[in-house]
Amino acid sequence: MEKNEHFFYVLTCRDGSFYGGYTNNLERRIKLHNEGKGAKYTRGRGPVTLTFSKSFDNKSDALRAEYEFKRLNRKKKIEFLKEEMCNYDVAAEEL
Repeated sequence: MEKNEHFFYVLTCRDGSFYGGYTNNLERRIKLHNEGKGAKYTRGRGPVTLTFSKSFDNKSDALRAEYEFKRLNRKKKIEFLKEEMCNYDVAAEEL
């Protein structure tokens, strides 16, 4: 039986903004974002780079993580990323 993974991910857009999303195929989804076929928000803001991703056993938990991230303001998003990724470099992000 194939393992069904669900991902919450954060992209950094060319303009420095963050985009949080959900997918069950991370590589394919990032490729779509960079081809301009992903979310409306990332069109025109590409190329995007994967900043953070986390795997979940079920879709509900991954969607909940996405929802919570999207509710944060930019300062809180940076704090979240720093907390989740100890080596995240935010110096360029804090203007």
